[in-house]
Amino acid sequence: MKKLSLLFILLAAGAGSALAQPKVIAHRGYWKAPNSAQNSLASFFKADSIGVFASEIDVWLTADDRLIVNHDRVFKGTDINMERSTQRDICNIVLANGENIPTLDAYLKLVTTKPDTRLVLEMKSLSDLSREDLAAEKIVKALRKYGLVERTDIIAFSLNACLAFKKLLPDSKIYYLDGDLTPKKIKKLGLAGIDYSIEALRKHPEWVEQAHKLGLEVNVWTVDKEEDMRYFIDLGVDYITTNYPEQLQQLIGEK
Repeated sequence: MKKLSLLFILLAAGAGSALAQPKVIAHRGYWKAPNSAQNSLASFFKADSIGVFASEIDVWLTADDRLIVNHDRVFKGTDINMERSTQRDICNIVLANGENIPTLDAYLKLVTTKPDTRLVLEMKSLSDLSREDLAAEKIVKALRKYGLVERTDIIAFSLNACLAFKKLLPDSKIYYLDGDLTPKKIKKLGLAGIDYSIEALRKHPEWVEQAHKLGLEVNVWTVDKEEDMRYFIDLGVDYITTNYPEQLQQLIGEK
């Protein structure tokens, strides 16, 4: 009887570890796929096509108070600053795959047609905190317009932005990116977890267990090398953000 009980415990533990595998987030969409580009509409479509858990985008508030999807503050090869230029000028920029930089509105329309993939939305830090508050309000309004609040996780380097979203969306998952706060401090702020770089979590691997004991979740970015993927899978993070989601999916499948 004791042997059967021990076997049951071992089987249950094995099942638990299988369920604990990290979920895959495509960094700026699956932009490494053919005919794709960072933060393009195609990048979300291609991320969805391979069955990732979520696809990440970056959102700026423009000089004329519009929301656009792009990562860099100044687009490479131009003098167009996302924060100081108009939506019209920004959206005239052509991406590597032939698309124009999309508005958040256009992006969210696409997301509504792909219900199996979550959206991870990073609000880019702005030079004026009041502008960050405005950006947060506009982003939340857009998410509500398209019925995507429950399918969207919010991330930001700006603690001000995180707290602005927390006030607007108290039941949503909001994660801090900067890597300088302990899980205990994140818990006190009422955020859902830490979303830290490889460097931050390799320096403080104990933060993963600490976060989990506090009921927080952990994401790590941007994990592209196989050795790093294996390290963070074994460390027990909840999510891994990568530019190579298919490679990561394969490694997770081997576990």
